[in-house]
Amino acid sequence: MKKYNKIVLTGASGRLGSYLREPLSRISKKLVSTDKDDIGKTLKNEVFKKIRLENFNQVNKILKKADVIVHFGAYSNEGPFQEILEANILGAYNIWKSAKKHKIKRIIFASSIHSVGMYQVDQNINHKVMHKPDTFYGLSKSFGENLAQMYWDKCGIECLCIRILSCAKVTSKRSLSTWLSYDDLIRIVIQSIKIKKLGFEIIYGVSKNKRSAIDNTNAIKKLKMKIKDNAEKFSNKLAKNLDMKKDNPGDRYLGGPFSVAKLESDAMSSMKIINDKKTIS
Repeated sequence: MKKYNKIVLTGASGRLGSYLREPLSRISKKLVSTDKDDIGKTLKNEVFKKIRLENFNQVNKILKKADVIVHFGAYSNEGPFQEILEANILGAYNIWKSAKKHKIKRIIFASSIHSVGMYQVDQNINHKVMHKPDTFYGLSKSFGENLAQMYWDKCGIECLCIRILSCAKVTSKRSLSTWLSYDDLIRIVIQSIKIKKLGFEIIYGVSKNKRSAIDNTNAIKKLKMKIKDNAEKFSNKLAKNLDMKKDNPGDRYLGGPFSVAKLESDAMSSMKIINDKKTIS
């Protein structure tokens, strides 16, 4: 198995980042995990660097001699525009600017369904639709995708933008269609690093759910992503705890609660996401 000399992971202390650390460490000689918050115990070939994405000098320093960047660091909720501006917009700019400076040729970017969150679920959209963000958070992910496209067209930096839907335990009727398992997340990220030619691509970060409301053939066919899991296995158990006939506000839209949330207000808390963050023993 090929091992990369250095992979940089941003957002390593986050819930999704916590599941990516071990798989990334297995394909790299050195994994540099970064975040503004501590990650606790590190792996044998892992180094932790505390940085803020809005600080170009800090970003630039840790990206030196990297082969691949897995950019999952972000303010991951709707909230004050200034915080989203700094972490998500300026942070993304610093990542790509520094990647160009260090001649890094591939970035894996955690985008979001919220970049297209105002499409209705019955529209069955694919990766080619224009942006339709539901919040400033979604707008920042739209910016990140456009930034990645520009750096590919002008500078040749490859990027996979993963529009993640709901990468968390299935706890709602909506999540039966939007669920992305941690295993499928890992499969997508590892395949996007290993694939010989990537260019610029957008896929949806969602498992192979029976009730899926998007067309993800770009992931399955063109990029040969091995997406396997299906949220339907949770439907019977969920039905016992929920009124499955009742829709929640926002369920008409792909962005769910974000689509009806007030701008610059917390949209995440209503989703009751279980924090089953992975810890390194």
